[in-house]
Amino acid sequence: MKYPKDFGYMSLIQTLSDVNNTFLSRRELTCDFPGLSGKLKSMEAVDMITKEFKLDGKVVIPMRLKTHVGMLKVTGTFYVYDDEGLAKKHINPTIFSRLEKTKAKIAEAEKAAVEEKTDEAAVEEKTDEAAVEEKTDEAAVEEKTDEAAVEEKTDEAAVEEKTE
Repeated sequence: MKYPKDFGYMSLIQTLSDVNNTFLSRRELTCDFPGLSGKLKSMEAVDMITKEFKLDGKVVIPMRLKTHVGMLKVTGTFYVYDDEGLAKKHINPTIFSRLEKTKAKIAEAEKAAVEEKTDEAAVEEKTDEAAVEEKTDEAAVEEKTDEAAVEEKTDEAAVEEKTE
């Protein structure tokens, strides 16, 4: 979820209706998300609903997210099933295919983020190694220049002795 969790988005959910549909063995939730128009994605809405209503272990399916014209409000309809098999019987398969595509994109983005972090760590290690190598090269160059300076001084001292 790209929104900060400490901002209090959970309290922004306003429940319009909460119906237990015993005929279809599901719970139907209709909620408003004020101030999130254009920002709310379906999977983020599912996460928010799951946390708000404590629906861990249940299948929450976003059926509709409607942004109201001229308002900053999003109204969402969600179906909550106890069993995924029952949900697949009742709901159009295209909705599940869209959800799977969205979940795959999210997983791919997370994987790419992890790879970037490992790549950055590897680059930092290489730069650290390069810095250490540069320091050793600089130390070697300084030693050579120190040796050359000592040799020059001894050469100058020898030349001065000959001239005296």
